[in-house]
Amino acid sequence: MPEPVRAAGGVIRRGREFALVHRPRYDDWTLPKGKVERGETDEDCAVREVREETGLRCRVGREIGKTRYEDGAGRPKVVRFFELTVVDGKFAPSDEVDELRWVSPDEAHELLSYEGERHMLRRA
Repeated sequence: MPEPVRAAGGVIRRGREFALVHRPRYDDWTLPKGKVERGETDEDCAVREVREETGLRCRVGREIGKTRYEDGAGRPKVVRFFELTVVDGKFAPSDEVDELRWVSPDEAHELLSYEGERHMLRRA
């Protein structure tokens, strides 16, 4: 079995709302996340990916949990999610992420495209 692809992301909370992103390439709603780069810690990856996808600079908190699944190329993938607190920044749409929404927990559970990420919100 091949080594899993490592990735990390963030559960960003503002009061009682969570930040979700829409990726037009997949037409899905997700928590911001991405692949770990060589020499990068999972925590650093989560902060970097969130900034790239949302424009928000965040501080990393506790680990919330992991999701495991097969990626589009059939490889095993493990994503670690961390609690993130916004320090500053502003969302600007890009080709990768065209929308960011702050939503209630109930709205997030309805909007999220993946059950594993719904589970992360329940743990947050």
